[in-house]
Amino acid sequence: MDEETTTVTGTDMGDTGNRQGGMTFLGFLFFMALLGFFATLVLKIGPIYLNHFKVRSSLESLKNNGDLPSLSKQEIVSLLMKRWNIEMVDDILSPDNVAVTKEPDRTKVQVVYDVTKPIFGNIDVVVHFDDAIEVKPH
Repeated sequence: MDEETTTVTGTDMGDTGNRQGGMTFLGFLFFMALLGFFATLVLKIGPIYLNHFKVRSSLESLKNNGDLPSLSKQEIVSLLMKRWNIEMVDDILSPDNVAVTKEPDRTKVQVVYDVTKPIFGNIDVVVHFDDAIEVKPH
């Protein structure tokens, strides 16, 4: 019985060439710059939306207040301002941003505000928010 033994070496496996594929240094720098840009945007814009979530949740909690239709406009604004102060909402602490409309069949509370944050140098981001709730008397 003759058995032939074949050995396989690295050169027998189909050499594809001496060039390796991969990212160049300039490609890596571009990727890191792009990653840094978007990370900066998230870190700058993220807190704006977190504050907006607090504003929206305080408005929604007013819906559960059964006394809302009987409160005056100043009392409603004062109630919101106290909640925003407790929740440390940084962007809107002005009663001018709150509009209360009282009608016989409903009470509407609207909060409209803009937030401007610097991004790089003289480049700013401006985010506009307009939220409203309506509460009907029981």
